[in-house]
Amino acid sequence: MRSMTALLLVASSLLGAAPAISQAQEEGGRFYAVCASCHGNAAQGAAQRGAPRLNHLSPVYISAQLDKFRSGQRGGEGDTPLAIGMAGMAQTLPDEAAVAAVADYIASLESPASALTVEGDPIRGEDYYKQLCGACHGAQAQGNRALHSPRLAGSDDWYLVTQLKAFREGVRGSHPEDRNGRQMRAMAATLPDEQAIRDVVSYLHSLDQ
Repeated sequence: MRSMTALLLVASSLLGAAPAISQAQEEGGRFYAVCASCHGNAAQGAAQRGAPRLNHLSPVYISAQLDKFRSGQRGGEGDTPLAIGMAGMAQTLPDEAAVAAVADYIASLESPASALTVEGDPIRGEDYYKQLCGACHGAQAQGNRALHSPRLAGSDDWYLVTQLKAFREGVRGSHPEDRNGRQMRAMAATLPDEQAIRDVVSYLHSLDQ
């Protein structure tokens, strides 16, 4: 009998039995179903919808941004139409437990790196990055939880360009309660022009290849 049980366990392993899904993951998946229409089933993003890739980000950062959308620090008056729409979607999450569940679910998903769409000089971009960005976002743009700095490697290059422009123009990071956003706004302003933005983003894209 014992040998039969062992054989069944081995067979199950070889057949690749699906791992059990926790209740939190199941709940996060239900909440994410609303998000998938824009961000994709694997949170891989969709440039044509203006929806960035999310699955490379940590749950802590995803939760923080959802909280900003829910509180009005992002997506308020004067923000972009896409950010305002995202604020409305974030309001469908009923509480902090729902935010945490969907953030954990998103971070559990996987997809290949996005294709290169931005033309820039990654060598010059590396110089800018090391001088201005690496202290907070990490040598390999892996992010720094202690500093509330997100992972940048693996981000859609088009999205990074739009967000750096938004910071420079004060569209993002101007809310008085968004302390990290204000810091990022000040740093983005040190990039001398749009070409510098493209150079930095081209370098960041090269890190996830």
